[in-house]
Amino acid sequence: MSRYFVRRILETIPLMLIISIFVFMFIHLIPGDPARSIAGLDAEEWEVEAIREEYGLNKPIVTQYVDYMVKLFHGDMGRSMKSDTPVTELIADRMPQTLKLVFAGVIWAPALGIFIGVISAIKHGKLLDHICMLLAITGLSAPGFWLGLMGIQIFSVQLGWLPSGGLDTWKGFILPSFTMGCGIMAVLARYSRSSMLETIRQDYIRTARAKGLKESVITIRHALRNAMIPIVTTVGLQFGFSLGGAVLVETVFSWPGIGRLLVDCIGLKDTPVVVACVLVLATMFTIINLCIDILYAFLDPRIRAQYKTAKR
Repeated sequence: MSRYFVRRILETIPLMLIISIFVFMFIHLIPGDPARSIAGLDAEEWEVEAIREEYGLNKPIVTQYVDYMVKLFHGDMGRSMKSDTPVTELIADRMPQTLKLVFAGVIWAPALGIFIGVISAIKHGKLLDHICMLLAITGLSAPGFWLGLMGIQIFSVQLGWLPSGGLDTWKGFILPSFTMGCGIMAVLARYSRSSMLETIRQDYIRTARAKGLKESVITIRHALRNAMIPIVTTVGLQFGFSLGGAVLVETVFSWPGIGRLLVDCIGLKDTPVVVACVLVLATMFTIINLCIDILYAFLDPRIRAQYKTAKR
C-alpha cells in the first residue's frame, strides 16, 4: 500500500501545476489594471508604471508565471499587491477561521444525514420515507446563498434571535454552520438511503433475519456497518467540497476566512494572493481525498486483499 500512497502523492504535483496555470490565466482575463487599482485613480502614469515594474506586471504572462512558480518552490508565496503583506501571513491569519466554519458545519451534518438516510431506508415506501426524502431534496435544491440570506432575514432581522455573523459568541456560528451543513446533510441522506437499501436486500441480511436476530442488531451490526463503506467516501468528498463552499458562506455572512479573502483579492486582481489561496484549498482537498483512500482500505478488507495480491 505504501507504493500506492507514494504514487497518489506524486500524482498531485501535475494536478497542482494545472490548477496554478488555470488560475493564473483566469486572473489575467479579468478586466482592470491591478497597478492602477493599487496606485489609485488620481495617480500619475509614471507611478502606475513603477508599480508594474515592481511587481513584474509589464512582463509577458508566461514569464510572470514562471517567476511566481520559482519563488513558490522556494517557499515564497510572494506579497499582496494591495497591502504589501506576505501572502503566508494573510493565509495563516484567515485559515483558522475557515476551518472553524467548516468543522462547525461538518460536525452535525453527516450524523443527521446518515440518520435520516437509515430511517428512510428502514421505512422504505412509507410516509416517513417520503418526508425524509422531501427534506433531503429541499436541502439539496436550495442554493446556499439563499439559505444564508433567508436565515439572516428571519432569525436576525425579524426575530432578533441570532447574530448575522461574527466571532464574538457561539451564536455567531449557528447560521453559517447551518448554511454550510445543509447541503452536506441532504447529500449524505440520499447516499445513506441508497446504500442501506442495497445492503438490506443482500442474502446475508435475509439469513440474519432467518436466524431470529433482532431487527436493531441486523440494522446496526450487519447492514449499517457494510453500508458505511461508500458513505465514508462521500463524507470525505463533502468535507473537501465544503472548503470551496466556504467562499460563498463567508461572503454572505462577512466571515473573515480564506474564502472572503479570495473573493476580495479576485476583485483587486491580487494575483499572488488568489493563486496561493486556490493552491492551498486544492492541496487540502487532495490531502482529504488521500486520507479517505487510506480509511477506505482499512474499512474494506477487499481493498487490502487487492494490495496484498498486487504486491505478491
